Amino acid sequence: MIVNPIAGMGGRVGLKGTDGAETLARARALGATPMAAARCAEALALLTPLAQRLTVIAPPGALGAEAVAAAGLTPQLLGGMPDPEGAPADTVAAARLMLRAGVELILFAGGDGTARDLVGVVGTQVPLLGVPTGVKMHSAVFGLSPRAAGRCAAGFLGPDGAGMALREAEVMDIDEAALREGRVNARLHGVAHVPQLRGQMQACKAGARPDDAAALDALARVIAREWPADRLMILGCGTTARRVRRAIGFEGTLLGVDVALGGRPIALDVTEAQLLRLLDRTDNAGIIASVTGGQGFLFGRGNQQISAEVIRRVGRERIMVVTGAAKLATLDPPALHVDTGSAEVDAMLAGHIHIHTAPGQRMVMRVAAGTG
Repeated sequence: MIVNPIAGMGGRVGLKGTDGAETLARARALGATPMAAARCAEALALLTPLAQRLTVIAPPGALGAEAVAAAGLTPQLLGGMPDPEGAPADTVAAARLMLRAGVELILFAGGDGTARDLVGVVGTQVPLLGVPTGVKMHSAVFGLSPRAAGRCAAGFLGPDGAGMALREAEVMDIDEAALREGRVNARLHGVAHVPQLRGQMQACKAGARPDDAAALDALARVIAREWPADRLMILGCGTTARRVRRAIGFEGTLLGVDVALGGRPIALDVTEAQLLRLLDRTDNAGIIASVTGGQGFLFGRGNQQISAEVIRRVGRERIMVVTGAAKLATLDPPALHVDTGSAEVDAMLAGHIHIHTAPGQRMVMRVAAGTG
């Protein structure tokens, strides 16, 4: 078990990641708090029935041992770890030592950056499995949620795990500095082997589909024209929501969250705290969300500013999902996912939901509840 203790801290404060000491310091100044250990312990709780047959090896302290103990398991400390030099160096050092120790699975808590560091050392020598605790998580090595990752680990390490198939999974990462400037620069860093438990692992993120463009542009113009003038419009991330921004008349933040009211922007690239302050002033707000290509996520991947509390205050009935029909057709299995960090809010969002694909056209898809 390896934990990147700072993973995900930049999400709710709108920093698109936590790579680099300067960004981490800024995240802390904005009030960000660590959340990786808690999500890791949630995954590890699924392994407690196997405690008698497992040896869980972990680096000391926040790098793994604390999360293992919090889940009720007894960690065996990883010997030979050098003094911490920062999250990437710690991840690399721990992975090398675990290879020497002959582990059967490396379970890790982090985001795409942590996955990139691990695959650079491990490759396909040992299966990898990610507990999603980062901001972006475009790679295909992560469970759909912490508990989903725990289920995969338990299935692989359990008495029947020898028959569980492994599949190749892409490890992608995005240049965070470019991301903060609105430029997407993603590249493939390697391929890992991951346990394959259907319905529990996420796919690699896919780009927008050009055949959806005209329908979505027309739909964006309808939304801009018909949205109630007195209702806050919370606009999520990505190119689909950008079409709505442009239809309103502003460029906004491609990979952040913006807010408009009365046909004009009132707050750009907001944090969770800023959204909650805006919601303190009104009970008339709506969210425009889109679906991540290839993965099917509504919330919990790259848009953590729209947190569980923001969603709870807005309400399910005022969430408008806008996504192209061609993008939806590529989802396998054909279901949507949420990973808000709140089991209550995930359950509130579960069930069937309408997705607007073109003017006057909607599809109905299921938001899966079984991965929480």
